[in-house]
This record gives sequence, structure tokens and C-alpha cells, in this order.
Amino acid sequence: MELTSLFSAFGGGVQAFAALLVVIVIIVTIHEYGHYIVGRWCGIHAEVFSIGFGKPIWTRTDKRGTRWQIALIPLGGYVRFLGDADAASRPGSTAGLSQAEKRHTMQGAPLWARSATVLAGPAFNIVLTVALFFGLILWSGVSDDRPVVGSIEDLPGNTVPLQVGDRILSLDGTPTPDFSTLATVAKSLTDRAAVTYVIDRAGQTLTLTGPNPVPPLVQSVTLNSAAEDAGLQPGDLFLAVDGLPITAFDQMPPLVEASQGAPMALKIQRGTETIDLTLTPRRADLPNAAGGFDTRWLIGVTGGQLFGPTTRTPGLWEAASLSVERSWFMAKTNLNGIVQIVAGTISSCNLSGPIGMAKVAAAAVQSGFETFIGTLALMSLTIGLANLLPIPILDGGHLVFHLYEAITGRPPTDGALQVLMTFGLTILIGLMLFAFSNDLFLC
Repeated sequence: MELTSLFSAFGGGVQAFAALLVVIVIIVTIHEYGHYIVGRWCGIHAEVFSIGFGKPIWTRTDKRGTRWQIALIPLGGYVRFLGDADAASRPGSTAGLSQAEKRHTMQGAPLWARSATVLAGPAFNIVLTVALFFGLILWSGVSDDRPVVGSIEDLPGNTVPLQVGDRILSLDGTPTPDFSTLATVAKSLTDRAAVTYVIDRAGQTLTLTGPNPVPPLVQSVTLNSAAEDAGLQPGDLFLAVDGLPITAFDQMPPLVEASQGAPMALKIQRGTETIDLTLTPRRADLPNAAGGFDTRWLIGVTGGQLFGPTTRTPGLWEAASLSVERSWFMAKTNLNGIVQIVAGTISSCNLSGPIGMAKVAAAAVQSGFETFIGTLALMSLTIGLANLLPIPILDGGHLVFHLYEAITGRPPTDGALQVLMTFGLTILIGLMLFAFSNDLFLC
């Protein structure tokens, strides 16, 4: 694969790398600052706080004697505490240090202090996720359950008679007292191209005929999907699939599933043009409401209703509860995904490397501020949880060593640590190479 074709495949290498760099620097800075500040609170002295690896390109030493630096390779970072042999926090020599000075090393600190310092990095990533979701919820608001039109989608070649602020009283004769009922009724009208709306507009009751409330409109196209490869774009309107007329988006999933991966002939409307496309659905593993995964055939597009609800600004407690709830659901989904990949019940293609991450980051930047912040929150959570895996060299591996020490009353021997850390590094490099090969060749 040529480098130029690789870059063009994800919309420009420079933009993707820049987006990934911003995400990594933010996440790594928060993670390492967690280690640093909790270690400082616990009396453990940090000699170096580094964003990136390799040769420093900027350094500053503060009044506590900690050297803050930005290094040449920005894909990671570390905090090296007093007494550490290297950035992986392997024990080094403390010869020549007094007992008081040894207390400020990682090895000489109490077990509780060492464990708190190690745990703080992933914990700060998780806190960042909750904080970002909290801010997003306050920024964008939460949906109001009144059956009032808050936004309207543009439909190519169709006139939508609804206006923002209309209160929908019924759809095709079925009363819609709230937005939840409205959404349920709308999804039941998949066989109708036109629907009768009874609305209240500024105190006046009107009866209108308009498009299906769940039109076959493409709202977004998933990266690396069949839809992206076929050239589908947001705003496209499905007219027919394999010659079958399409009137509602909810007709699409059963047709895609029934294809079992066979090519599908699509007729779409894009602006004033009618275009014929062919795409082949792909198997994909999707998180479900229970935190597990469902394997289905997908083409990689999302749809939605013709109109969206109004929104309201939640209270601080409601926003906090919703942000914790969203973070918890994503954490369960991430952890279950790891288990399912190891067990072989879902595809290992769900493990992405740096190119896959760069694609996601670049797409998030293009999609706007809210999407970028949501992506940053998800990546922060993923990295925080990944660091808690019980693999030597990761934070989770150090916590396992601490648990061993708490049970036996002594730390692992230097020889055992050396072997385990080398083993952990081998596993980590292997996982990184496997994920990178997924990006390039396998998935």
C-alpha cells in the first residue's frame, strides 16, 4: 500500500495526524497529571513529567525540582518518580539516599501511597470522561418530552409543511400526547410515503399532509463502512433497494439483514439528481442496551426522524447523573468488548490501531465541536480502562504487584519484576502491532 493512497483513504494524513495528536496530548496530559499530583500529595517526588518520548524539545524545572518537558515523539508520556529506573517505573537504585529521602521514592513510600499514585492516572481519565459528558449535556441540553417540533431535516425533492414550534397532536389519526408516543407512532408508519399531521400552530389547529416522519434519509455515514466505500453521503434519500420502493428508514435494516452480505442495488436522490449505487453489507458488532454486543449485517448509515424535539437545560444534578450513567454504559461496553474479542465471539477487527484512531479523530473534528468532545471523552475512557488491564508495565499490572505485596507482606523480587515487565512489554508491543495490522490489511 502506497503512503499517498493510505493518506487519501482517511481524508488527508496531515489532518488525521493533527486531530489524533490533539486527542492524545489531552488524554496523556490528564493521565500523567493524575499520577503526578496524587504522588505529590502522597509525598512521592516526581523527577520528570514528560509529554512524549525521546529527545526533549522543551524543558522547564519548577521550584520542587520536577523537570517538565515536551519530547520529540508525542505519542504518549510518563512521570518518572525519584528512585525509578525508567519511564515504566521499574525500581532503580536508592543507594546514597537517606531514610527521609527514600520515603519520597516510589519504592520507599507506603503501599497505600504507591497504589493511590498508580491508580490516579486511569482514574483521572475516567473523571475527564464524566466531566466532558457533563459539559456536553449542559451545552446541548436534554430532549423535552413535549410533542413539539424543535428542528426539521431537509428532504431533497420534498416539501415539509411543518414548522419549528408546531405541536403535533396526532399522526394518521393516532393521538401523540408526548414525544415518546410520537416517536413510537412514527416508527409504525413504515409503509406510508405520506402521513396526515394534525398540529397546533400558535393556537390554531391545522391538518397537513407531509412526508413519512421517519424518512429514508441518510443522516451520517460511518467511517470504513460499505456506505462510505459506495459513495453515500449525508443528505442522500433512499428511493429504492433492489427495485423495492423505500418510504421509511426503518425498512432498511431488515432488507440489509436479509441480504446476508450480498450486493444491494440502491437508487438514491441527492439534491435534484437520482443516482444508482451498489454496495455490499458487512458484518459488524454493535453494543446493545445490556452492555453486550449484537452481530448484524450493516451498510454503515444512520437515519432519524423528520423532526427533532425541543431541548431544555437540565439541572446540575440531572446533568451529573446522566454523565455518570453514560460513562458507566460505555465502560461496560468497552470491558465486555475486550472479553468478547479474547473469547472470539466478536471480531478482532473491533481493535483499532493508530490509523483507525486517526480516522475517528479526523472525522470527529469535521463533524463539529460536540462530536469531537464526545469522541475525546470516549477515547479517554478507553485509554483509562486499558491502563487498568492486569498486564505488567501497565498501571493495572503495577496494582497487581501491590496486591501481591499486600497479601504476602513483601514485593516481588527484582528478578521476577524484570521478567514480568519484559513479558508485559512483549504483550503490549504485540497488541499494538496486531491493531496496526488491522488498520492496514485485515479489516
